[in-house]
Amino acid sequence: MEQLEKNLKYTFKNKGLLKNALTHSSYANEKKGSTTSNERLEFLGDSVLSIIVSDYIYKNFPNLPEGQLTRLRASLVCEKSLCSFSKQLGVGDYILLGKGERANGGAARPSILADAFEAILAAIYLDGGMEPAKKHVLRFIKSELSHLENENFKDYKTELQEIIQRNPEEKLTYVLTGETGPDHDKCFTVEVHLNSNVIGEGSGHSKKNAEQAAAKKALLLMGIEL
Repeated sequence: MEQLEKNLKYTFKNKGLLKNALTHSSYANEKKGSTTSNERLEFLGDSVLSIIVSDYIYKNFPNLPEGQLTRLRASLVCEKSLCSFSKQLGVGDYILLGKGERANGGAARPSILADAFEAILAAIYLDGGMEPAKKHVLRFIKSELSHLENENFKDYKTELQEIIQRNPEEKLTYVLTGETGPDHDKCFTVEVHLNSNVIGEGSGHSKKNAEQAAAKKALLLMGIEL
């Protein structure tokens, strides 16, 4: 636990909160009432995460309308992102799982790691208040935002889809064509296909960002002003 606290850059006054945050329901069920799962903490953490991220992007993206703020927040707090944050912290090495869940690879399961991130956030919030919770979240969110192409975030995929949908017989697909770099700094390359034709290619530090870059390239090639 001491190493995990170093990874979190936070030292708990109440170590029991951290242990509770790492206790999966499968482990709690095996212990038959002697311990509780992290599900209540996960519930609280989800709300704390939402307000921290909402507040940050509201203040730092003053020109974005409500719809784009909502999409941006969703991309930052989705299961895939939270799982990635947990992996960076090494949470899988410390999470308490039932024997069956651990044998089935639960320590690497995206849903379990994402839930654990929210539970740990709630534990930090309860132990130290909003400021350390905010500091914990923003170290990941700021890094994730830095991978976006520009500060005026646009949903190029949706814009491209709306154009293509004018012709119902046309079909868009995104194809992963390359993946390079270490786990903590991956670079993905994606092509966007219109039927069988490549109409754009893009790269990014996540598949999502690479798809957005490919959609932007396609829009530019179509002469769309961005």
